[in-house]
Amino acid sequence: MKLIDNTKSPLNVLDQVGVKPEGPVIGYVHSIESFGSVDGPGIRFVAFLQGCRMRCQYCHNPDTWNIGVGDEMTADEVLDNAERYRAFWGETGGITCSGGESLVQIDFLLDLFTKAKARHISTCLDTSGGPFTRSEPWFSKFKQLMKVTDISLVDIKHINSAEHKKLTGIGNENILDMIQWMSHNDCDMWIRHVLVPQRTDYDNYLTELGDYIKTLDHVQKVEVLPYHTLGVKKYHELGITYPLEGIEPPTADRVKNAEQLLHTADYTGWKTWRPQW
Repeated sequence: MKLIDNTKSPLNVLDQVGVKPEGPVIGYVHSIESFGSVDGPGIRFVAFLQGCRMRCQYCHNPDTWNIGVGDEMTADEVLDNAERYRAFWGETGGITCSGGESLVQIDFLLDLFTKAKARHISTCLDTSGGPFTRSEPWFSKFKQLMKVTDISLVDIKHINSAEHKKLTGIGNENILDMIQWMSHNDCDMWIRHVLVPQRTDYDNYLTELGDYIKTLDHVQKVEVLPYHTLGVKKYHELGITYPLEGIEPPTADRVKNAEQLLHTADYTGWKTWRPQW
């Protein structure tokens, strides 16, 4: 598989992924997980969408980077598949769109989530916010998407923009702008942060991130995700140099320290959260 550098692709080109002059909106799906237990509230059907412009050093799915490839599916095809597992969802479960970066395919997301809500299916967006912009027509699409999104899992890679750029290839100004907009517009969210030794596991940055999260509204949960090396094999198979070669996962003490500095115990809304109908 040849990986294409999509990091420099113009935004207006990326906005057209999946859009065809006639017929249904097409989504490019990397893979499906029918019984996801860590991808939002409850048990969820997870569609991992293809495409991402970030190049996170710890990414464990480099095979999701290419844009405009993958299994072509319509929203109805995804939802028909998902509904086979509805019995497992209970009051909080439903579907989650992850990636890659889901927002690369915002037209497909909007079509999928709109139709999901019409079927009384709870929707969850898993995003790092990289494509966010207030430029039109993208911003209007995003605002409409949020109206049919019950909750978002937002991954803040690094609170410091310069360090964020070193870690992912882009700064974080637009990402924090997205989070601020969500906070001000009643969008429920979980905040996630990957703890990586020698990259994000520094007390000063963790403290700054914890203080930032305190300023936000509608944060239902804060999670520390320990870095792991499960994706290293994919890099070798794809012929890509793994950027964090030799860096081991954080110790249990460092994970606990991060949880304390991010005040994860203070965010308990997820325990009683329910989608609004």
